[in-house]
Amino acid sequence: MKQRIITALLMAPLAICAVLFLPSPAFLALWAAILLAGLWEWTRLVGMRKREQRALVVLAHALLMSALAWAGWPQWFVPITVIGGIWWLVASAWLLFAYHFGEADNRRNRMIKLLAGSLAVIPAWCALALLHAAPGDGPVWALFSVMLVWVADTGAYFSGRHFGGAKLAPVISPKKTWAGFFGGIAGSLLFALLASFVLDMDQQRWPTLLLITGLATVASVMGDLFESLLKRHSGAKDSGAVIPGHGGIMDRLDSVVAAVPVFALGRWLLGL
Repeated sequence: MKQRIITALLMAPLAICAVLFLPSPAFLALWAAILLAGLWEWTRLVGMRKREQRALVVLAHALLMSALAWAGWPQWFVPITVIGGIWWLVASAWLLFAYHFGEADNRRNRMIKLLAGSLAVIPAWCALALLHAAPGDGPVWALFSVMLVWVADTGAYFSGRHFGGAKLAPVISPKKTWAGFFGGIAGSLLFALLASFVLDMDQQRWPTLLLITGLATVASVMGDLFESLLKRHSGAKDSGAVIPGHGGIMDRLDSVVAAVPVFALGRWLLGL
């Protein structure tokens, strides 16, 4: 736990500075590199054992991101973000009703879960790019979408430990509880209210902000659970071991890649 806190305290200021102060093209490149590193771990979780094949998958996604940045900005970023939002609805149904689907280690299931990785990574990249490059306070909104996940994770951790109780998804992630789920939502909503003052937001827009924040927080839980499902299928404890006390990169991104497309879509559809 101590190592986990120290690592978070070291990494959080760097992440905040990168979001707030990097120009959008540089931030877009950095965000792509982080997601591709997470995708490398994802390929291992889905059962790809040959490093050459995993490298080709990551390279293909890097080329797709480069093509979108070169010729697809911004006309393709919005529909891809929409696809991401739809994907997390599908993933939620997978988690709720068919969590044994894809469990067998065969070629078909590896391809399905690899496609799921693409649908997690590419829309998340597009969504955060749209938020960051938006006129006015774009970087601030991008940071908000990421920080609400951090706050929700923290609220879920402490409320889950304090209250315990019924399990949220005992087959997929035995440690998660309903107390943690609601504690995470409560924390993110409180964070949104406090952030509204920093953003100098009119009180009439608070309900919209809270609605979008709540939906993005629920999506973040789905992202966390989906990666937990992959790890259960593969028998892995963590996606990797590059972050001391935190596991792998995808262990830190699983909630973010689900929350950001939902937040970006909500902000776009509801005019926040």
